Amino acid sequence: MIGISIISVIILLGVLIFAHEFGHFLMAKRAGVGVLKFSLGFGPRILGRKIGETEYLLSLIPLGGYVKLLGESPDDQLPDAEAKRSFLNQSVWKRISIVAAGPIFNLLLALLIFTGVNMIGLPVLMPEVGSVQPDSAAMEAGLKVGDRIVALNGQMVEKWDEISEIVTASREKPLRIKIQRNGAGLETTAVPRPMKSRNLFGEEIETFKIGISPSQNTFVKRQNPISAFGQGILQTWRVAKLTVISIYKMFQGVISPKTLGGPILIAQIAGAQAKEGVVNFLLFMALLSINLAILNLLPIPVLDGGHLLFYGIEILTGREVNLRWREMAQQVGFVLLILLMIFVFMMDVERLNIQFINDLIRIFTE
Repeated sequence: MIGISIISVIILLGVLIFAHEFGHFLMAKRAGVGVLKFSLGFGPRILGRKIGETEYLLSLIPLGGYVKLLGESPDDQLPDAEAKRSFLNQSVWKRISIVAAGPIFNLLLALLIFTGVNMIGLPVLMPEVGSVQPDSAAMEAGLKVGDRIVALNGQMVEKWDEISEIVTASREKPLRIKIQRNGAGLETTAVPRPMKSRNLFGEEIETFKIGISPSQNTFVKRQNPISAFGQGILQTWRVAKLTVISIYKMFQGVISPKTLGGPILIAQIAGAQAKEGVVNFLLFMALLSINLAILNLLPIPVLDGGHLLFYGIEILTGREVNLRWREMAQQVGFVLLILLMIFVFMMDVERLNIQFINDLIRIFTE
């Protein structure tokens, strides 16, 4: 299991980092900015090759990567012929496009994965009743185990998730239910009842139910390229929105920071998803790619979002943020980032079971 986890996380992080840094690289090239280095990983070089002016590197620590641009530091001394290709000599809008391209490419990677997976096909629950709660609206309406729900209020139903959406939206209004039972078509009416439930964040909410749960029967839903792409956009948006809400809820104190995970947890999940199959692994990659994009857009100085914040201030004020202030902010941001990395690593260790720790010790002492 641990071997699969290590291989899986290397592939996972490699693809995510490549997509992110390739976004910076491609936009810099398009803007006419010189690119000196393109590295997957940090630290000592493992492999490298220089093509043109760019040195392409594979480095030892696979927890990130970087693109080194020509003239990205104010201290760089460049000849006049090269000055026009310097990053800092570009317009603020070009600099914004180069910095923003990393997170955007992570979102595009997720969109590409979702589109591909939707074309391959995903197992979804059939709209088939698996159980009926006693004294529920469904029981009063005569629904039985094995009934196939065909339509609700005239709206055709193809999968179980659609039932929940329609029932919740109808609130306490009568719901016309068209079913198939033993090959015969029947129609009945149920009135959803308000119930207290908890959402993904553990908050109590009011929802509406008729008192049925699904069977375990599934079918593989495949989509054509156009509908798969449209569904991919929707899925990317939903995950991005949920990520932003989760971060907000964490600052509110609704979600505990202890739910954060680092490289060890990612490796465990990646290994588990890889064992479940390529599709599960790809879906996890898409989720993580969106998370990486959103986190990189946070206004923390050492992240892409911090740079974008400075450029936004530059647009509003008409001049660059003072270099000393930028350096101080980046130092603070770097310290905060290190503290966060230490915290998530500690949470990872706390979540580890003894067998996993023993496996790690065995591998690194053999």
